[in-house]
Amino acid sequence: MNLATQIIDQRVTGIVEDNSDILTDELGMGNDEQKKRSAAFLFLVAKTAFGLTDDEAFDGIVDGAHDFGVDAIYFDPPEDGELPIVLIQGKYRQRLDGQSGFPETGIAALIDATGTLFDPERKVSLNDRLSQRVEDIRSFVRAGAIPHVTAVAANNGRRWSSEAEDRIDGARADFGSQVEWRHIGPEEILRQLQTPREISADLQLVGEATVETFDYRRVLVGRMSVSELARLTELHGNRLFERNIRRYLGLAGNRVNEAVAATLRDETQRGNFYFFNNGITITCSKFRHNALEKGNWRVKLADCQVVNGGQTARTVQRTARDTGLDIRAAQVLVRIYELDSEDQELVESITFATNSQNPVDLRDLKSNDARQKALGESIARLGYKYRTKREDRKVSPGEFTSAVVAEAVLAVWRERPHQARFSRREHFGALYNKIFTEDLNGAQAAAAALLLRQAENRRKRPPPDAPDFLAYGSRFVAMLMGGFLLADMDLSIKELQKLNHQTFDQAKDLISARAEDYAARAERDIEVALEPLFKDRERTLQRLSAAFRRADLVEALIGGQAPVHDTRMTR
Repeated sequence: MNLATQIIDQRVTGIVEDNSDILTDELGMGNDEQKKRSAAFLFLVAKTAFGLTDDEAFDGIVDGAHDFGVDAIYFDPPEDGELPIVLIQGKYRQRLDGQSGFPETGIAALIDATGTLFDPERKVSLNDRLSQRVEDIRSFVRAGAIPHVTAVAANNGRRWSSEAEDRIDGARADFGSQVEWRHIGPEEILRQLQTPREISADLQLVGEATVETFDYRRVLVGRMSVSELARLTELHGNRLFERNIRRYLGLAGNRVNEAVAATLRDETQRGNFYFFNNGITITCSKFRHNALEKGNWRVKLADCQVVNGGQTARTVQRTARDTGLDIRAAQVLVRIYELDSEDQELVESITFATNSQNPVDLRDLKSNDARQKALGESIARLGYKYRTKREDRKVSPGEFTSAVVAEAVLAVWRERPHQARFSRREHFGALYNKIFTEDLNGAQAAAAALLLRQAENRRKRPPPDAPDFLAYGSRFVAMLMGGFLLADMDLSIKELQKLNHQTFDQAKDLISARAEDYAARAERDIEVALEPLFKDRERTLQRLSAAFRRADLVEALIGGQAPVHDTRMTR
């Protein structure tokens, strides 16, 4: 038996045991244990390879009848006109010897899906979960977004065959750089699951370097060949980037990474790489070198991490591996900061400062913000836990993450449900001060999170009479539910500050007793608001998806054009 596949199987078993209700009811696996294990494997791949939360990972699983060769699908809203999409087809075998290769037929199906699903004009028969997500994506494409796809073949065995590789080569000719093909097997999953350990490494620098001391901290600035960077990345993998706040974005759909790869492939430009790249930033607890040498130092690093430049490092590694080119002529700037264990706050500040020129998830870096700490204390006094940092464990019913609170508050109390869903990148960036105002208290945050949880549960497990828009409108439902809650508390949105620790128990009891009624009323109001939008045209999932990105639908609901409760009109 293969050790990696055995460990993966143990993980899969644990996921099935811990999430039986989700697999059985929400994903419709019933009592089929093999289907549950296959879905659990997809969850494991999505969570480890792409850094998704539990809810996000489960939400994208579409395995079942009429899945068109796609077992899981994930996407983010467009950025700069580019729509990043991940397609996963999983093959989970009962045999644990790790010898089964990914089948050529599976690759053929994945190619077919990639070329079909994202054309808004193509008619395809899909299961409900897949159809909802595909039409969501197609609505973006119809609005002008360009899809960039990472097509993943994942299994607990070997990579695909040479015949399958020939098929992929043909697809590359058709799709070009819009699609990246990736295999994820047990060894890669295991590497990402391993507990981070202290990394000690040697770096071979090129030419002269400078070492200076600032406030009892040492800094080295020099340059190294990108082949050295590729070697370091190949050797240590994702453990090298544990403190980096971005996962590898891939080449497809990321113009910066594509430009890095293009420079390395171009023999005439390779030598200019140093001038085109911002460089690599490394922190460590200690670095040593032979100062008697004039240049070309061999630097020994203890407890090192790449805190900026992870995208460059991964792109260099992949380009070197895929092309086999001699890229030693390309050099890159490297900054090494020697910081002791008490300098964790400075490490986080460096990570933030060196990454903030690009759109990133800033949630981890906001975790030490005074408002987050105060909000956590306020929520704790209500009997709940508040998780500000990402952790590899399931969120308990008595716990809220800062990401969920941000989305809930923005949707429910700030009345921006469209931004709650489609502007997640900005929740801890441009929208942070709008969401986490100085007067936001734990009662408001917890009530909003509970309302969104109820709306999301209804979306994930829709009743038989659920409206067709529920797949896209749960944040709108939560917003209206908040209005009904305030009305039952004899409050208006202008009196939100009266929802505090003194009135929270009343709010919690009302949510527990009337959430279903609130949701049903909200859905009826949304139905009325949608009618004018589809008066003269067919009501398709694609158009519904687009409707819930529109601010005018929000105005129709809170501005009095739909018969919502008076509370929402008292502004």
